[in-house]
Amino acid sequence: MTDMTTIDYGPLDRPEITAVLFHPRAEGPLGGGDDAPEITVSIPVEEGVEIGGRFHIAGKTAPNILFFHGNGEIVSDYDDLGPVYNRMGINFLPVDYRGYGRSTGSPTVTAMMRDCHIILGFTLKWLSDNGCTGPLAVMGRSLGSASALELAACYEDGIHGVIIESGFAWAGPLLALLGVDVAAVGFEEKKGFRNIDKIRSVTRDCLIIHAERDHIIPSGDGRALYEACGAARKRLLMIPGADHNDLLYVGYADYMDAVQTFIKGISGSAG
Repeated sequence: MTDMTTIDYGPLDRPEITAVLFHPRAEGPLGGGDDAPEITVSIPVEEGVEIGGRFHIAGKTAPNILFFHGNGEIVSDYDDLGPVYNRMGINFLPVDYRGYGRSTGSPTVTAMMRDCHIILGFTLKWLSDNGCTGPLAVMGRSLGSASALELAACYEDGIHGVIIESGFAWAGPLLALLGVDVAAVGFEEKKGFRNIDKIRSVTRDCLIIHAERDHIIPSGDGRALYEACGAARKRLLMIPGADHNDLLYVGYADYMDAVQTFIKGISGSAG
């Protein structure tokens, strides 16, 4: 598939950009623990730097979702959702970014985009080592759409589908909304995440979920990602009346049904 590993994300590592893209916070005392039923993992991405994750396992033959969350979230925010996925027969594998949750280091765009490749490799090995044989989908919400599309564009082997929730097609308008003077910092889309370019090379099944009234990443971004997607089997689910941060709450039934249907689809075609 397309080699996106040569993209230089350095222009996005300017302090005025990282300050609005990343809102790390540590995992609090109520955010689960080593004795919790889910499995807490630490993923080495660089000497002295580890990324935290929480693997909610339904079964060894269950399909898997590797999940990259939004910028103000951490893995433990999904402790309640993990069992929901498990009851649907899905292994749910959320991971953090540097500086988030239990992770060490400091977040930058360059590190995030490099780390997702290492996280995928770790996850595939972990699943294999633990006898988990089901297909794997990568999923990204909001900021996490960049990690998910990076992986979907770079790999066909090992990834059977991609789910994008509240994803952005273009970085410039998002940065401007967040308060970045894109002209002053010399930002150009060709030097950005290039989500819209990456999704063109996606051939695995794809599900796009977006809020109709998203005030941060407009619904037009979701439609653009859907239209550009190169997959033969793709679906766009627009949640009526929902905004960026209440999408799951407002459209819970439709959201979970779409994910479950999608996962059943890749389970039937994986191989």
